[in-house]
Amino acid sequence: MSALRRPGSSGTARTPRRWLAAAGALAVTALAVAGCTSNAPAEDPSAAPPAATGGGTDNDKPGDKVVIGFSAPAADHGWMGAITKSAVDTAKQYSDVELRQAEATNDVNLQISQIEQFINDKVDAIVLLPFDGAALTPVALKAMQAGIPVVNVDREFDDPNAARTTVLGDNYGMGVSAGQYICEQLAGKSDAVVAEIAGIDSLPLTQDRSKGFADALDGCGLKVSNRVAADFTVQGGEAAAANLLQAAPKIDAIWNHDDDQGVGVLAAINNANRDEFFMVGGAGSKNVMEAIKADDSVLKATVIYPSTQAADGVKLARLLVQGKAMSDLVEVEVPRTVQLYAPVVTKENVDQFLPTAFTS
Repeated sequence: MSALRRPGSSGTARTPRRWLAAAGALAVTALAVAGCTSNAPAEDPSAAPPAATGGGTDNDKPGDKVVIGFSAPAADHGWMGAITKSAVDTAKQYSDVELRQAEATNDVNLQISQIEQFINDKVDAIVLLPFDGAALTPVALKAMQAGIPVVNVDREFDDPNAARTTVLGDNYGMGVSAGQYICEQLAGKSDAVVAEIAGIDSLPLTQDRSKGFADALDGCGLKVSNRVAADFTVQGGEAAAANLLQAAPKIDAIWNHDDDQGVGVLAAINNANRDEFFMVGGAGSKNVMEAIKADDSVLKATVIYPSTQAADGVKLARLLVQGKAMSDLVEVEVPRTVQLYAPVVTKENVDQFLPTAFTS
């Protein structure tokens, strides 16, 4: 990886801290961490209570003030709305964090101008979920070159140098988790009919989910018999599911990629009066988890795509600026990449995941 360019000192009070935090990218190599990013040490009865509610380490004690610029797409989807809400709520937990939230937008040019403004304002760090990762890469590089560490969330930039740290979900892993669960439920049923309702087929995330699903099914001798694509909307889900149900008179299991579009999928299933199969959702909405818990519909599981990614980004940005590391790791720098796990939620473990679920 080529070295990131760094400017000289501007003479402001925050510049050395920002420069040192961003410069850590010169020495650290890529590291993927799957799963929880919790910072929970052994209990110390003499320790003072942390300032934040979501942790329990010295990392949560107030430190130097950190100004974080945050930008994300418009909340026209339950998952995206939860991304922004969790980021804002997490920032409020810290007395030393000031979150400057840009207006949510699906206008690439407007989002670019928001990052330009953050650079001009000399914020300490930027947490950015780009509407289009490729389009936002140049301005993210500009921020990094100005000594402002960027935490890239969910949609990756074209150039790894455009972010100090990237927080990702696991789209391929979602497909694998869904496929493995279906394999377990259909064990020994080699002629089972498995259907798939995907999201937008042109998106790499949809392609990754479908590939993971096919690979997992292949491991138990099954395949996708019927597949349709929707568009992550309720209306699209209903239309796609109606077409699927009409084309497949018998189904044993369905994986629907997205719980928001799943609202429409369930409507189509109810309208068709079909219940001979079970369904697995995707993303982890509260609506779906409550249905799983009630156990009174075809919905039996969902696969998590965490809506906490930007909240994790806020925490990591704070650590970067304050020169801290993730306390559960031996590594003395915040990792370059944090990839979150894609667990399966069933009625047996649903209560564990409901607190972080989003509303469709």
